[in-house]
Amino acid sequence: MSGVLEAGVTTTRESSGRSSRGRTWRRLMAQPVTVAAGAVLVVLFVAGALAPRIAPNPSTVHLGRWVNHAPMLSGWHFLGTDNLGRDMLVRTLYGLHETEQSALLATLLASIVGIALGGIAGYRGGWLDSAIMRLGDMLGVFPAIMLLLIAYTYFLPVTVEKETLIIGFFLWIQVARVVRAEIASLSAREFVQAEFSLGASDRRIFFRHLLPNGSSTIIVAVTSLLGQVIILEATLEFFQVGVPSAVRPTLGNLIGDAQSGSLAYGLGWWTLVVPAGLLILILVCVNLLGDGLAEALRPARPR
Repeated sequence: MSGVLEAGVTTTRESSGRSSRGRTWRRLMAQPVTVAAGAVLVVLFVAGALAPRIAPNPSTVHLGRWVNHAPMLSGWHFLGTDNLGRDMLVRTLYGLHETEQSALLATLLASIVGIALGGIAGYRGGWLDSAIMRLGDMLGVFPAIMLLLIAYTYFLPVTVEKETLIIGFFLWIQVARVVRAEIASLSAREFVQAEFSLGASDRRIFFRHLLPNGSSTIIVAVTSLLGQVIILEATLEFFQVGVPSAVRPTLGNLIGDAQSGSLAYGLGWWTLVVPAGLLILILVCVNLLGDGLAEALRPARPR
């Protein structure tokens, strides 16, 4: 008899989960701005991921009349060249590749650490909760950009691996606070208490009930974190703290080169507009996608 009841409960949960996912998908598709933002991000991220395979060497120099050449609507150098004769379209594609690689890896690391520590703090509570949150508060006392500047300077020379570890270490608390609050709220619900009273293990409760039910809030928090990571990474590269553009072009150091080069070398406007415009487009799309996901994942109001 108990087996039949468990099977019925499982079937009900599965059908409820499918209907919830279907409702979320319909809500998402009903937002054309969110869909467009997601499509633009997919195109940009695919182009960045394929840049090393489809684009020539970003350090290739075109001498003669191609030095500091304005954008052309056809032919060579569609987005112009810099003061050394390097193609801006190629360098921007490589900059997009490096920026998205660093941002995605750092966001993934910060999210994993934040979900793990925030989940433990919210589920266990007590002294463990206080210890984890106080550690996060210590990291949150100073602005993230200040801590990252100090860390970057200490760990020179900066590589992609170091950059990922540094940003992920300082930003995990952003996700941990959200996850902790959500898990603590869900832990007090009747269905979780019922599972606990029936002898379900902590692992089952956490991974089968708490994380799935809190996934909507976690997804929105991770999307918001991605935008913050992109801004921080670009800001640090703009100040020439990370890897120089001659070694590894990113959107941030390309913007920094254009800003300083416009005064020293008389660079054209396109050297600044191209990487800066692409960075702004990415951030706008990430914010629009995050807002759309928050709206689509919001629980349905009872009628």
